[in-house]
Amino acid sequence: MSTLEIEVENCENTGRILKMNASGYTRPVDFIRAIVAEDNNTGKWAGRVITRFPPEPNGYLHIGHAKSICLNFSIAAENKGGRCHLRFDDTNPCKEELEYVESIMADVRWLGWDWGEHLYYASDYFKQMYEYAVQLIKKHKAYVCDLTGEQIREYRGTLTKPGKNSPYRDRSIEENLDLFERMKAGEFADGARTLRAKIDMASANLNMRDPVMYRILHATHHRTGDKWCIYPMYDWAHGIEDSVEGITHSICTLEFENHRPLYDWFLDQLDVHHPRQIEFARLNLSYTVMSKRKLGQLVRQGLVNGWDDPRMPTISGMRRRGYSPAAIREFCSRIGVNKFNSTVDIALLEHCVRKDLNKHSPRVMAVLRPLKIVFDNYPEDKVEQLDAINNPEDPSAGSRQVPFSRELYIERDDFMEEPPKKFYRLAPGREVRLRYAYFITCKEVVKNADGQITELHCTYDPATRGGDAPDGRKVKSTLHWVSAAGALSAEVRLYDHLFTKENPDDVAEGKDFISNLNPDSLQVLDNCRVEPSLAGAEPLSRYQFERLGYFCVDPDSTAGRLIFNRTVTLRDTWAKIQKA
Repeated sequence: MSTLEIEVENCENTGRILKMNASGYTRPVDFIRAIVAEDNNTGKWAGRVITRFPPEPNGYLHIGHAKSICLNFSIAAENKGGRCHLRFDDTNPCKEELEYVESIMADVRWLGWDWGEHLYYASDYFKQMYEYAVQLIKKHKAYVCDLTGEQIREYRGTLTKPGKNSPYRDRSIEENLDLFERMKAGEFADGARTLRAKIDMASANLNMRDPVMYRILHATHHRTGDKWCIYPMYDWAHGIEDSVEGITHSICTLEFENHRPLYDWFLDQLDVHHPRQIEFARLNLSYTVMSKRKLGQLVRQGLVNGWDDPRMPTISGMRRRGYSPAAIREFCSRIGVNKFNSTVDIALLEHCVRKDLNKHSPRVMAVLRPLKIVFDNYPEDKVEQLDAINNPEDPSAGSRQVPFSRELYIERDDFMEEPPKKFYRLAPGREVRLRYAYFITCKEVVKNADGQITELHCTYDPATRGGDAPDGRKVKSTLHWVSAAGALSAEVRLYDHLFTKENPDDVAEGKDFISNLNPDSLQVLDNCRVEPSLAGAEPLSRYQFERLGYFCVDPDSTAGRLIFNRTVTLRDTWAKIQKA
């Protein structure tokens, strides 16, 4: 670090700095990393960098949490000897479940991060927090209050009007100690009393107006059982947890900026290790809600199929949809870290997904809306094997063989009986190429009694095996296909944005975000056809269906019933022409 100079470039507006080396080369670095680098330069923490990711286990993690996970774990990884703790803020037994704890750990590991031996829970420190609270009582810095929740809000005042002191604010140390001990012993009903910090009811910062430190909750905790019936509030617990664990940089989202003075006050009054709290803007994503409360509402009302529904922005939902950990990490790196709130276009996330899946996904052929083709000049009992490339981006992936026979399926959208200009796919009398196979020409269209096309009769040119004509003639379109011989039946679930508006909270008066749900966010296609190489495909395996998009094997899939989720589409030139 001694060879580098750090020059701040309007951090408040951009959240970025320039990192300059001796040759004058500069590259952007986010403002949090600049703070960490400066602390390392000055020896503020003796060279230590210890961060933490502190989720509350009351729901499943979403893409916004992924940004925080990647930020905290990567900063620790970038600094020699650095580490990042995984800590569960399990201070509310009414909302927390072991299911959420397990899912959070699985999500963090899936993203590629590991906390090693540094797994902690807020409940690990309940005894320490209680003892610290007693210290504040003894210093006249905390008191037991009998006001109800509604009365506390009334006494608190407003942004333009100072609050007023609780009538219980001046209780003696002895009385407060006695009442607090009795609260802990379970003598009082839920909500009967609270422990509050004694700070300043006239403070311009409402968070400093004698905030509640403890409330009474007679509820069974998922780890401590019924040992405790008083539980710490987040603002009280947060700083103590950081302090006890020796955290150096406590990285939070921007809504905690106004809470920082309280964080600092508690630690200063206790005279304990005092980490630096740093705030950054949370992730907002178009066509998406990030509130765990709203996501939970979607689950409870059955508007989605659970927390891992592939339409959900949860990490488990994205995993099930087919997103890769590398794509999510790349997205989090690209969006950077700022001090101002903004909304990121979901197209950027989809771009990162396409970029990663393009490199690593095997190519296969699948037909979602089958239209049968019969080759009148192909032997009825013949099946030949054609070579197909597994991944043109990865030569080491090799090739596979796909069967070709007298009958096969193409996409119904790849044929038009009366094609308009610029439609170059199959039509009566037109010649096209079948991927890896032959040139074919449509000779006859067969329809049912309702006038619907049921099959096409075509001829193939055996001299064009592999897709090239010896006489040099060209065709304007190449189609994917699946041979009827060995074809597997599959269900395909086509997912789109869960909401119709970029901002789901943009609603008419009297409506809520649910009114913007997209009724076409899921389309299920039965009787699709996929090539036989997909037999036995493992759940969560990712593929590119040629010309269609990227797809993932759903965990509901069985040996007798393949199910694929569409992860993201490919660019469709014809669709663009139709819109023009």
